[in-house]
Amino acid sequence: MIRKAVTIKNQMDLNARPIAHLVQEASQYNSQIYIELQEKRVNAKSIMGMMSLRLIPGENLTVVAEGDDEKEAVSGMEAFLTKK
Repeated sequence: MIRKAVTIKNQMDLNARPIAHLVQEASQYNSQIYIELQEKRVNAKSIMGMMSLRLIPGENLTVVAEGDDEKEAVSGMEAFLTKK
């Protein structure tokens, strides 16, 4: 299992479309991927779960991945969340 703290730098408003792209990014990997924000832990492959987080730029969260491609999964999620 890998845990990585990430600060959202993505400048686009993380509404339905960007969240859908984030879920698509997570769905590329075999690993289980979760986003932890404050007291919530959400499956990153769940569009409804991800929308419930209401992510905004500047927010700190943790990406958690477990599986055979967990390193790649965490890197991909971090890259998406931090691109400008």
